[in-house]
Amino acid sequence: MSYERVKQASKTIIGTKQAVKAIRAGQVTELFVALDADSWVTDPVVVLAKEVGVPVSLVESKKELGKACGIHVGAAVVAIAAS
Repeated sequence: MSYERVKQASKTIIGTKQAVKAIRAGQVTELFVALDADSWVTDPVVVLAKEVGVPVSLVESKKELGKACGIHVGAAVVAIAAS
C-alpha cells in the first residue's frame, strides 16, 4: 500500500506549498495526494507534478497519510524527496 512507501521514505515533505517548492527544485521522486482533501488545495501541486513527470499516487485518507508521516494531523499532500 502507498502508506507503507511513505512510512519507509527517508525524507518526506508535508504540505502543498512545501511540495510545490520541492518539485520546482527537482527534489521530488513521488507525490502522494489524499482523495478526501479539497481539490482546490491539491490540484495545483498535482498539475505541476504531472507537468514535470513526477509520479502521483492517490491515497484514501488525509488522516492516514499524516499518520504515515508520523504527525498527529491530516496531510493532504506528501512528497517523497530524493535522498
